[in-house]
Amino acid sequence: MFDYDTAFSRNVGWITESEKDIIKNTKIAIAGLGGAGGEHALTLARMGFQHFHFADFDEFEIHNFNRQAGAFTDTVERPKCKVMAEMVKKINPNITVKQFNDGVNDENVDEFFEGVDIYVDGIDFFALHARLSVYRKAEEKGIPNLLAAPFGMGAAMAIFTPESMPFEQYYRFNDAKTDDEKFIKLLIGLGPALLQKSYLVDESTADFKEKKGPSTPMAIKLCSGMLVTNVLKLVLKRGEVIVAPKVQQFDAYKNKFVVSNSRWGTRGPLQRLKFKIAKAKVLK
Repeated sequence: MFDYDTAFSRNVGWITESEKDIIKNTKIAIAGLGGAGGEHALTLARMGFQHFHFADFDEFEIHNFNRQAGAFTDTVERPKCKVMAEMVKKINPNITVKQFNDGVNDENVDEFFEGVDIYVDGIDFFALHARLSVYRKAEEKGIPNLLAAPFGMGAAMAIFTPESMPFEQYYRFNDAKTDDEKFIKLLIGLGPALLQKSYLVDESTADFKEKKGPSTPMAIKLCSGMLVTNVLKLVLKRGEVIVAPKVQQFDAYKNKFVVSNSRWGTRGPLQRLKFKIAKAKVLK
């Protein structure tokens, strides 16, 4: 028979018994259960979190197999939201998951955030409208918002809290004339160090126009380790949390960890130069 205290007893030592109770009663919303989002869900469940809102409208496909936690031969064409809900409940049958199988939209975003303590962003990189809608609502409600994105064989992370620089001030999406320019702002805002760019061996696989790019399973695992550690620090209110305008990137291939401080967001002179170079390169 399942016993919560026994199942997660090995977490104690890095957390206290009383902190385990805080984790147990925290509610986390995850939008996007594919690549990083699905891995986040499993890692959070193994850390003892047991109250979730999951949102994803997509189904698993064969091309997801290289990186997505819920992608198996028997889950192809099954809804990602339902599959991941089943998987976390296999870790902890007491887990509660409210499923949003049509994803998050303007009509259900308030319900998605009802009673939520932390928001975890697993939305596809190119799903711009959904990301902006969810970010605005999280900011309005004062809910911490964490995004850890796979970059090459590493991960980049940006965190927005009520105490951080607001996400619009950081990314400056309103300064962009097109969605493609907004994608570039998200790219250079999230990982301004661009550690991954030197070892992309086939540039044709990164196609902004087709909205696709290469990925690795290692990056997804690194994303989850970074993100869940910071969820833990926010929930337990201990340990330094690096928030915007500072962002962090770790690259296992380059053996480097960098914290970038873009104090003027993407409007800073260096960021504007990177934007100009990236725009000429990816939108040629």
